[in-house]
Amino acid sequence: MKITMKHVAAAALAICATQLMAQEVVKIGHVGPVSGAIAHLGKDNENAAVLAVEELNAKGIKIGGKAVKFELLAEDDAGDPKQGTAAAQKLVDSKVNGVVGHLNSGTSIPASKIYSDAGIPQISPSATNPKFTRNGYKTTFRVVADDVHLGGTLGRYAVKDLKGKAIAVIDDRTAYGQGVAEEFEKAVKAAGGKLVGHEFTNDKASDFMAILTTLKAKKPDVVFFGGMDAVAGPMMRQMKSLGINAKFMGGDGICTGELAKLAGDAMADGQVVCAEAGGVEGQQKKGMEEFYAKYKKRFNLDVQVYAPYVYDAVNVMVDAMVRAKSSDPAKYLPELAKTSGYKGVTGTIAFDAKGDIKNGALTLYTYKGGKRDAIAVVR
Repeated sequence: MKITMKHVAAAALAICATQLMAQEVVKIGHVGPVSGAIAHLGKDNENAAVLAVEELNAKGIKIGGKAVKFELLAEDDAGDPKQGTAAAQKLVDSKVNGVVGHLNSGTSIPASKIYSDAGIPQISPSATNPKFTRNGYKTTFRVVADDVHLGGTLGRYAVKDLKGKAIAVIDDRTAYGQGVAEEFEKAVKAAGGKLVGHEFTNDKASDFMAILTTLKAKKPDVVFFGGMDAVAGPMMRQMKSLGINAKFMGGDGICTGELAKLAGDAMADGQVVCAEAGGVEGQQKKGMEEFYAKYKKRFNLDVQVYAPYVYDAVNVMVDAMVRAKSSDPAKYLPELAKTSGYKGVTGTIAFDAKGDIKNGALTLYTYKGGKRDAIAVVR
């Protein structure tokens, strides 16, 4: 029989098909708000998950000696708890091997029960409310410090470093915003600071004139906001219009690349002090800088805030699968819990008995020339 190029091509296709059939497909779910007011943050997270999966597939990772192909199943929760639980159930029904997400505490907490009931590991890259890891679920992990650390550090900083004499608080009543505001208040009081008011809004609001007018009468020199950048920016604009010349503080929800655009000319250099739940020092900075450059090259976008933590979460999950020699959630979950020295772009990752990151760092930032400028890394 004469062998032609057609025969060679057919044989090659047959070999490829056999190899693909031999590959195990490992499904990793990702959930974040890719619609709504903080879609820029949700897309930032999703992009990082895409990047991690692309790199893992390019490396030809093997689990238990078998070639695997990683597949990302991305869902949108719009930052809404109901949509978040629906997205979680969809991923469970799709038999994902693990989930990275959700972005918000308010969606991560109710979703965690669904993943726990299904025995599917969940790593949040950004949920900071302490309750997230306090329900006793063995499947729940996070790679950032919680609000006790974040809000507490900012509260002490407001009193001791900013020398705040009259400190006001606003929160958006979400699990994240309320949680970080409460921890901030506790720390202010413990440091001997004076709280002059606590007002409330919601994460969809755009008019803050009433609550700001109430606070203006109390002459605050520091205003802390528990919430996200999409609300913080317009709030700062309205503070300026009312002549409230106070330092503006917040947690990682406002500590984004987008805040300067949202606040516009209402943001003066050094006016904002915020904290990101994570931080690298010394030699670790090189790894983070390389990630930022890689992300920019792949998506032609700058990192907003949480992308490096998503990237690390995906890789930590896969590392546990490799160590367990299985992508079966029941088999690799114990290895994930034992993670104690994974070197990620955000630093060394180790989990405690609750699933919290051990020795979690915070980075304090201000803004200069519309860009984030690091003040210090705090542990």
